[in-house]
Amino acid sequence: MSKDNDVKLLSGGNPQIPKGYGNSPVENYIAAMPDWKRKIGRRLDDLIEKAVPDVTKAVKWNSPFYGTQKDVWFLSYHCFTKYVKVTFFDGASLDPPPPESSKQEKVRYLNIHEEDDFDEERFVDWVRQASKLPGEKL
Repeated sequence: MSKDNDVKLLSGGNPQIPKGYGNSPVENYIAAMPDWKRKIGRRLDDLIEKAVPDVTKAVKWNSPFYGTQKDVWFLSYHCFTKYVKVTFFDGASLDPPPPESSKQEKVRYLNIHEEDDFDEERFVDWVRQASKLPGEKL
């Protein structure tokens, strides 16, 4: 699937991709991410696979999810107008925790903007830490 296919972009440019498990739906989501966000999505996916080689993937609620077993997730991301929001479901347990807080006590976010040169080494460390936590059953 490419951005030229009939993928509807929802609010903020988030691709509307059918729910599905495995690498293929995530690849479809990344291919449909608009503009600079596609490069961020590709890099996030590559870094997550590098950090957790046996990672489980799915697209749910128009967002890629990553976990260590089916329906138990440690991370997700979503396109917004000016940034890509990475959600660490138990981010408050990470050391140090990701910078953005949430109304949910355990959840922390990393917002990546177009001009950001985000710290990939720190991100990979967070992914490794998060993958060892119990995860969120969704």
